[in-house]
Amino acid sequence: MRIERELMRGAGPVAVLKLLESGAKYGYELVEQLTAETNGVLEVGQSTLYPLLYNLESQGLIKPQWQQADSGRQRKYYSLTGKGKKRLSRDSKQWQAVSEAMLRLGVISDPHIEPALEGGA
Repeated sequence: MRIERELMRGAGPVAVLKLLESGAKYGYELVEQLTAETNGVLEVGQSTLYPLLYNLESQGLIKPQWQQADSGRQRKYYSLTGKGKKRLSRDSKQWQAVSEAMLRLGVISDPHIEPALEGGA
């Protein structure tokens, strides 16, 4: 499923912050992890990810650091700042509230509740 631009605009930054919560990562690693951990729902290309990273950096939510990879190649790794951790906490609470509201409206279903069988039973 491909997510529309407006939804991705809200989901992308918090998803990246969440991935960085576990430690520093470089761009391609974030692209791969977003795709893998969301079953492709939040798949982004590098042309989408890097502007998002620059935006998060300009807001002081992440910081870059050049490091040498095992291959000897230099890579720019991104990590959360204190401000980024606070934003992630705030945004996570907002996403939880939105999810709960959508659940109450029936827009989404609770994965912990078995769906009713068609035709009764």
